[in-house]
Amino acid sequence: MEYRSRAARALVRLQVDELRGLLVVWEEARRRELPLPPSDDPDYASLDALLLHALRSSRGYLNWICEFGERTAPRIELPKERIGEQAAGCLERLADAWETACADISVEEMDSAEVKKTRWQVPFALESMFEHAVVHPMRHRFQLQELMDGKGRAGA
Repeated sequence: MEYRSRAARALVRLQVDELRGLLVVWEEARRRELPLPPSDDPDYASLDALLLHALRSSRGYLNWICEFGERTAPRIELPKERIGEQAAGCLERLADAWETACADISVEEMDSAEVKKTRWQVPFALESMFEHAVVHPMRHRFQLQELMDGKGRAGA
């Protein structure tokens, strides 16, 4: 796909690569039946909840990016509770949506210092939201890997 901004292209690719990396680690954790440490956070109630959280967050970041540029956000359906065997398909639908929705973002938009608040009331510039979208699945992949290696704890 042709992009107007190489920065947008790079950040979309990195975000999708990180989601795919998380999926690989998640699948291994699932094969091992890795228990997550107790947490009051519903996003850490199970491995399914954790992966759904990451996928829903990715969809949310894309929606915010579309709203930021006054673009129509793509509709991406995700399961309500159990992700199981649907995970790879859900991720690929997200990847396609990111590619399609972000291809026409301009260099000027990416370079803009304009900020808008997120739903959690933090002001972000467009590029910072892209970067946040990259790091979020990276963080969860790291957490799961640490748990599987016996070194860490789950949690935000």
